[in-house]
Amino acid sequence: MMPPPDRQRVLLLGSTGTIGRATLKALVARGHEVVCVLRQPIGGRVAHPVPPGPRWQAEPETFEREARVSVRHGQLLGRDFWVGEAFAGAPFDAVVSCLASRTGVPADAWAVDHQAHVMALAAAQAAGVRQMVLLSAICVQRPVLAFQHAKLAFERQLIDSGMAYSIVRPTAFFKSLSGQVERVRQGGRFMMFGDGRLTSCKPIDDDELGAYIAECLTHPERLNRILPIGGPGPAITPYEQGERLFEMLGRRPHYRRVPVRLLDLIIGGISTAGRLMPSLADRAELARIGRYYATESMLVWDAMAGRYDPDATPETGSRTLWDHYRDLIEGRRQHARSDHSVF
Repeated sequence: MMPPPDRQRVLLLGSTGTIGRATLKALVARGHEVVCVLRQPIGGRVAHPVPPGPRWQAEPETFEREARVSVRHGQLLGRDFWVGEAFAGAPFDAVVSCLASRTGVPADAWAVDHQAHVMALAAAQAAGVRQMVLLSAICVQRPVLAFQHAKLAFERQLIDSGMAYSIVRPTAFFKSLSGQVERVRQGGRFMMFGDGRLTSCKPIDDDELGAYIAECLTHPERLNRILPIGGPGPAITPYEQGERLFEMLGRRPHYRRVPVRLLDLIIGGISTAGRLMPSLADRAELARIGRYYATESMLVWDAMAGRYDPDATPETGSRTLWDHYRDLIEGRRQHARSDHSVF
């Protein structure tokens, strides 16, 4: 295979999400020409708008002033868009997808994490695209949830497609571990499940993950590989997160410990009710997602040893969760909660 060109024409999916915006920033910084695909506007507005923020965290339409960025709108589950519009014009070198379901509930997961990607892949192959970089998640290693199975199903399809690929499976994001900062700063307790040592992770900075994704286009050693990736170690537990946060705020640690059994009771109750009221089924799935993140580490799983292995979890970047906490406390960053935040 010829070495990839340093500057490429890239179709970017999911550019309104937190990691999508960071990836767009990284692609432009490296000289790539980027076409962002957004969901069709509804009533004159972009579906699923993101909150206002710094320049590189705004809607991708604002990037059209950049010489190498443009935007296309379409129905991501519409075959006509992918066949007729998405890849129109000059040839594309690669597709980068940071697209993910907003909630993780079954209908959303299979529509976005799987079906939209299947359509994009088929259209990319027909258009002669040579490479796809996919943002997945490290939690698909031990799948029990709908969105995990949907992601894995498309991962398998991409691997079997014959197209060159890089599947990036990051650990926890800073934003998913920051939901308690403001409450603790205002005098509240830090909430954790059990003793706070049930799980651990190597959280990764948005911009450093965006850079890692963008560099998959030009790093041949990342081709045709599944790439678990975390931020700088060591792995940290929720208890350690709380200890450091209280230390930064100059406060004595004060915790609220929630038994995992309570989550099980809630899930059981909602699931039972969901058999009579189907509208509750999605709430039961959301509760199961919360329980998964509360009890499973976001690290590489060693199937032979039957445990998560922090030493086997690769690292990138230099920013730590403590740097992020400090930025939040001192007002240099604002916390934007994600749909999968536990707290």
